[in-house]
Amino acid sequence: MDQQTYQALAEEMNQQGVALIAVSKTKPIAAIEQLYAWGQRDFGENKVQEMCTKYEQMAKDIHWHQIGHLQTNKVKYIIPFVALIHSVDSFKLLMEIEKQAAKIERLVPILLQIHIATEETKFGLDKTELVEILEYASANNSFLKHVQIRGLMGMSSLTENTAQIRAEFKGLKDLFTFCQNSYFVNKPSFNILSMGMSGDYPVAIQEGSNMVRIGSLLFGERH
Repeated sequence: MDQQTYQALAEEMNQQGVALIAVSKTKPIAAIEQLYAWGQRDFGENKVQEMCTKYEQMAKDIHWHQIGHLQTNKVKYIIPFVALIHSVDSFKLLMEIEKQAAKIERLVPILLQIHIATEETKFGLDKTELVEILEYASANNSFLKHVQIRGLMGMSSLTENTAQIRAEFKGLKDLFTFCQNSYFVNKPSFNILSMGMSGDYPVAIQEGSNMVRIGSLLFGERH
């Protein structure tokens, strides 16, 4: 990774109004500190324990994003400092985040993860489950006092078929627009559509993404 590559990517995102999350999972502190020195402040981690360790050791103006599958019993460890939880994929997990956030009187921003890929191994809500959560939330005003739903996140299928990837991203953008128009009309805070990674982010941005999660382009391929 060199500074020129990073700054070109950061500038590209900045010009398009897209937030760049550097996916630092499994990467050493030194590699993160290098990006930090160049100006990067948003980093994404998969594992709670790894994120907590890095949080303890690094500058406190870093925004840590939980992008991996989150188990309910791990929520309490990241609630005090996490900037955004991308991977809320169940009503149960949403309730646990609310419960833990209430304990410390903190408003925690989250994204609802939608299953858009063909692989069954990927997590996420389908449209029916999404609507159930949003219907419940809108009918029970006191339900989410410490959780702020900021938008949606999704991961495309692992395929070389660009047309399929584009269709999946377009479907997620349509769902995002549906949610805005149906449940968040007067709530401008519902404004994040997180989709696109190193291999497919240009397509994601073309289809409406305003937040991308980039790992290998910045840190090199994982072994």
